[in-house]
Amino acid sequence: MRYFVIGDEDAVLGFGLVGVSGQAASTPEEAQRAFGLALQDKEVGIVIITERAAELIRPQVDRYMFTQSFPLIVEVPDRLGPVAGRADIREMVNQAIGIKL
Repeated sequence: MRYFVIGDEDAVLGFGLVGVSGQAASTPEEAQRAFGLALQDKEVGIVIITERAAELIRPQVDRYMFTQSFPLIVEVPDRLGPVAGRADIREMVNQAIGIKL
C-alpha cells in the first residue's frame, strides 16, 4: 500500500522528502487530474490532500469519501494553516462516534 499526496508545491515537496509521491494542484483541473491518477493506481491506499486542494474539487472528494472504502482520503492543512470554519479531525470523530476525545 502506498500514499499519494495532492496539494500545493510545498506540500508535495515536503511529503516527497519522505518518499510519498504526489502531484501539485492549484486549479480545479489540476486537482481533478491528480485525484483521478491517485484513484486509478490500485497500489495507493491513502490519498493525502490539502484542505485547499480538496475545496477545488469538493463534490468529487465528498462523493468518494462517503461511498468508497479505498483509498482512504485524508485532508490536512497546508502551509497557510487550517481553512477557517472547517471542523478539525477531532471534532469530526467526536460527532461521528458521540464521544468527546
